[in-house]
Amino acid sequence: MITLDFASTTFLLAATCGILCIIQLCYVFGIYNRIHQLFKKGNEPAATDLPPLSVIIVTKDSGSALNQNLPAILEQDYPKFEVIVINDKSAGEDEDILKLLSDRYENLYHTFIPKTARYVSRKKLGIAMGIRASRYDWIVVTEPYCRPVSKDWLRSLAAQMTPSTDIVLGYSNYLPKKGWFARRIITDSFFHSLRYLGMALAGHPYMGVGCNLAYRKSLYEKHKGFADHLQLQRGEDDLFINAVANKYNTRVASGPDSIVRMPVPPYKRIWFERKMNALVTGHYYRGMARISNAFETWTCGLFHLATIGALAMSIVEQQWIVTGIVVLLWLLRFISVMMVFRRTAHDLNENLCCIFPLFDLLRPLWSLVRQTQYLLRKKRDFLRK
Repeated sequence: MITLDFASTTFLLAATCGILCIIQLCYVFGIYNRIHQLFKKGNEPAATDLPPLSVIIVTKDSGSALNQNLPAILEQDYPKFEVIVINDKSAGEDEDILKLLSDRYENLYHTFIPKTARYVSRKKLGIAMGIRASRYDWIVVTEPYCRPVSKDWLRSLAAQMTPSTDIVLGYSNYLPKKGWFARRIITDSFFHSLRYLGMALAGHPYMGVGCNLAYRKSLYEKHKGFADHLQLQRGEDDLFINAVANKYNTRVASGPDSIVRMPVPPYKRIWFERKMNALVTGHYYRGMARISNAFETWTCGLFHLATIGALAMSIVEQQWIVTGIVVLLWLLRFISVMMVFRRTAHDLNENLCCIFPLFDLLRPLWSLVRQTQYLLRKKRDFLRK
């Protein structure tokens, strides 16, 4: 009787592996593979005209980053655009650099957030000021530490600005750098992009990233800006897009020219705080995106655990057919994931293949750790100050 129960448990674990494998493959080929499919089609322009653009950047103590990256934006090969930089009471040399650059570039404008502005997210206030001062309907949002990899970055975004489009999402990631921490966060950002860009391509957009994002000023005004989440320090990108995006008004920029990169944070705590803020805003997402992402993460972790359990029990019981089936299921998922990750990484000029297997194994555990750390944090840490 004990042997029968043990064998039944083995078959049950093997069946669980099969179900979880099918779920994982649905995510891999239904969502994560869509960026590769988009790049495979080529970067044929969807829009026939290149509308004038207003690029908005909020800076705070980012003088060296502005000096290094702003010329790459101001010198874009684009017929008509303006760059508006809002200075958030920087203690550094931001204002001096902006004055020097404005003498060289006629399309650069800058202003500042009043020191008296309180009880509101200054990042959101800065973007709101930039949008109010902008002359054009299409707004492009990025950060002072971000640098487009090509002079055709704005063209790649504008290529998706059709008459029926209100939002264009772009890919962004960190610059290549040696070291475990750098490779981990680059891979994490890559996987995060597979999710939100893949969901947008599947007709279910749920967020954007403020490093490489475009939307219509009229859409912003119609939604009353960031009024529905002013209580949070962040959310000017993902929560806003989550509220206004749908399958009809959102497109994804493709091609190597559409990529924006930024330096790896000098301290781990900076990246950690960004992940914490992402967890906070994620709790305010409308729709099923949050549940869907969590479901994928936990089915991934359960698949690994069920595989280990089924292999151990089938070997002890000498159920070699079950052992073979479980191994085949694991190989099927592993090869599928690595194939999709590798092809998409090649499309996005990422060199991450060596870390993919370890990242895939550990990301459910990392997710659990972050969720635990978030629960231990004081919620007022994320509110506007």
